[in-house]
This record gives sequence, C-alpha cells and structure tokens, in this order.
Amino acid sequence: MPRIRLDTDGPVVTVRLEHPPMNAFDTAQRAELAAAARELADDRAVRAVVLYGGERLFAAGADVKALAVMGPEEVRGWNRALQRTFDEVARLPVPVVAAITGYALGGGLELALAADYRVAADDAVLGQPEVQLGIIPGSGGTQRLTRLIGPSRAKNLLMTGRRVGAEEALRLGLVDEVVPAGEVYDTALRYARRLAEGPAAALEAIKEAIDHGADSALSTGLALERSLFTGVFGTTDAATGIQSFLEHGPGKARFERPERDK
Repeated sequence: MPRIRLDTDGPVVTVRLEHPPMNAFDTAQRAELAAAARELADDRAVRAVVLYGGERLFAAGADVKALAVMGPEEVRGWNRALQRTFDEVARLPVPVVAAITGYALGGGLELALAADYRVAADDAVLGQPEVQLGIIPGSGGTQRLTRLIGPSRAKNLLMTGRRVGAEEALRLGLVDEVVPAGEVYDTALRYARRLAEGPAAALEAIKEAIDHGADSALSTGLALERSLFTGVFGTTDAATGIQSFLEHGPGKARFERPERDK
C-alpha cells in the first residue's frame, strides 16, 4: 500500500502520510516522500504544500524496529537518505505548511521543522526523544530546531528528550499557531490557499533569502537579498503588482497562476 498520498486542491497540494498506526518512517515511506517532493518541485502549477498525517497524529518518528537491526554503515546510509529527503521538502520553491495533530515526535517533528509554518492542534504533543534511546536526532533536529528556538531551548529539549504540549510549543516558537484539534487541517489549508494567491517568484525569493541568508554573515545575506530583489523586480508578477498598486492601491493585485499540465 502507498505510504504517501497527494491530494490536489487547485494550486495547493496536501502531502498526506499514510503509514498506520503511527506514520513511522521506514525506507518505503522515505522513498515515496522523496519522490513526491521532486514531483512537487517540478510542477509549476503547485503554489503551496500542506504536510498532514491525518486526524489522529502527524508522525511518531523513525521505525525503531528497523533501525535496531542495522549496523553503523547501514544506518549511516539510511540516515543520509532521510536527511536528504527532508532537505528536499525544506527546499521546495513554494510555501510549506505543517498541520500537526496528535504526536509529532523524532523524525515526525523533524519533518514538521522542514516546513515554513506550523499549525498545531491544542492537544498536540511534540518532542525529540532520541536521547532516551542513547542516540541523537539525525534528520535536522539538532540544526533546524536550534535555528528556530535558539541554542539553549533546543539543548533543553534535545538533552532531556522531554515532550511539550501545544501551548508550550507556541511559547517556545516551535509552532506558529494553535487551534482546536478538529480545525488543524482546515486552518493549514486556508493559510496555504492564501499564500498560493501570492506572487510565486517573490515567495520563492523570500524563502531563499531567509533560509540561506540566516546561515551567513549579515553582509552576505544583504548581498543575497539584493540579488534576489533585482531578479524578482523583472518578473511579470512584479509588473502586475506595481501597476495594481498605482491604479488601485495596496493589496488588490491578482497574480498569474499557471494551469496544471494535463
């Protein structure tokens, strides 16, 4: 049975994890997610993506039973592939929104960290419990978590392996919005639809400027920003937005949206 399903809603595509009971990442699910990320990256009609594990939970991490029988060399290759897959999700040229229900633990939280925005259920539980197994996160947990909430807070979560509820996750900056459990997916989809109406080149440039500039010296980040600004300025969307502002005022522009290939 497929472990990843793509649901298309106009310009928004939901990547749904379907590996019951816990959506644990095994090799098959990792490979399907990688294939889905490459497909979405190449489809110009896709303007936003939602990551969703279903009504009950997001994802509870890696398949520990599978890891238990691997040797160091095998686990190195497995981890490299999973890290590369989550990187492909993070590098999608469109906004990515994670809709977090139930548990987002270990690799599940690392996938959510690859998103640009995280909506969590009010009863969601998040954490990186790898230290309790005598290991560490290997697919972005030590790096993306630190960049998101800061070194001290990241060390606390990673070194204790403790789980946090939605309200604490919101205070930490681990998630961006908390809503009732039954509203998580609709909230994420609504936000993704809003972003999908925006100028694609500008949104992609914003992602690139922040994701790459934040890891650089300020002068390097400013140079990147300047280059991206110049590139975006020459797009059709920029011409549309500027003309709309001059004629109708701010916030009225309607940007072109390519049709999905038949």
